Amino acid sequence: MAEESENGQEKTEQPTPKKLADAKKKGQVPRSKELNSMTTMVFGSMGLLFMGSYMLSHITTVMKQGFSLSRAEVFDHSTVFDKFESAVSNAFSGIMPFLVLMVVTAIFTPLLLGGFAFSFDALAFKGDRINPLKGMKRIFSSNGLMELVKAIAKFLVVSFFSVAYLWTYADEFLSLGVQPLAVALSHGAYLLGMCFFVVSTALILISAIDVPFQLWDHSQKLKMTLQEVRDEMKDTEGKPEVKSRVRQLQQEMAQRRMMEDVPQADVIITNPTHYAVALKYKHEQMAAPVVVAMGKDLIALKIREIATAHEVEIFEAPPLARALFAHSEIGREIPSHLFFAVAQVLAFVFQLRTAREQGLEKPQRPDPYIPTDEEV
Repeated sequence: MAEESENGQEKTEQPTPKKLADAKKKGQVPRSKELNSMTTMVFGSMGLLFMGSYMLSHITTVMKQGFSLSRAEVFDHSTVFDKFESAVSNAFSGIMPFLVLMVVTAIFTPLLLGGFAFSFDALAFKGDRINPLKGMKRIFSSNGLMELVKAIAKFLVVSFFSVAYLWTYADEFLSLGVQPLAVALSHGAYLLGMCFFVVSTALILISAIDVPFQLWDHSQKLKMTLQEVRDEMKDTEGKPEVKSRVRQLQQEMAQRRMMEDVPQADVIITNPTHYAVALKYKHEQMAAPVVVAMGKDLIALKIREIATAHEVEIFEAPPLARALFAHSEIGREIPSHLFFAVAQVLAFVFQLRTAREQGLEKPQRPDPYIPTDEEV
């Protein structure tokens, strides 16, 4: 069943990105203790296998120096301190690479699941953490049951692999007693390292089950109700009234910019009253005429008024105006199937402009041809 919120609504919705980000700020990220334990043990066992001989040689040197003191060196305090300093230095240099490997593994393994997350909220004191009733509830929760199952599974898996390894290499363990000391130490360290590695790899199976469970459990804890999703959308995107007002202001700004471009148009093609489309064409700069403004009813009336005030030619062609309004976009070139009709209009406008400037006879007004849908 879906989890219920405090107000009784079911948490059926997956957490939103904002919900996940807020949870991460509070230190709530998926973590797997089994993954941490597995990687630490696997890399630790590999470190022992590859660095074991190096560490053993340093430990052997420390033991030789510590047990090969002469009588004079024993009673010489300065010599004793020198020997102790040398032993500490050898021991430290021997285990330092292994310690670095373990520290790096312990730091970076948690980042594999959930990434880096540091929050002072997670460190703050919370009374429910020491509440016995809350503690009992956590013990007998689904997480507590999962932890019990994992503990039993780890015990069984590790026991099986350990017994299988010891049974397989029992003869080699028994043969250590008859080998020279140096050989026995080296061979014994190798066997213990391999045993550690085998047991560690057994935890991969537990981690492979625990990691998906932790991801699922984290998602379940952060699930939201439909009301919570709606409230978040209102907070992030704004209330519908505000969004409507913003859209209105944006439209008004776009209309103002559009009206500012009308005086630069070459012609206004009208319906004549319902539609108005302002076109601009510069032969040297444009491949085709561009729509700089268009609108209907009141906006069309405003376009005509601005065009009249700035002496922009107004050409009445209802079919062409309707076609341009239906198939064009402001700031874009006109559709290709209207090229010929617009070219007739622009040619007339340019000829009319030349005739007025030179006092010539007014050119004949064209009747633009609009292709049908079948011809398009």
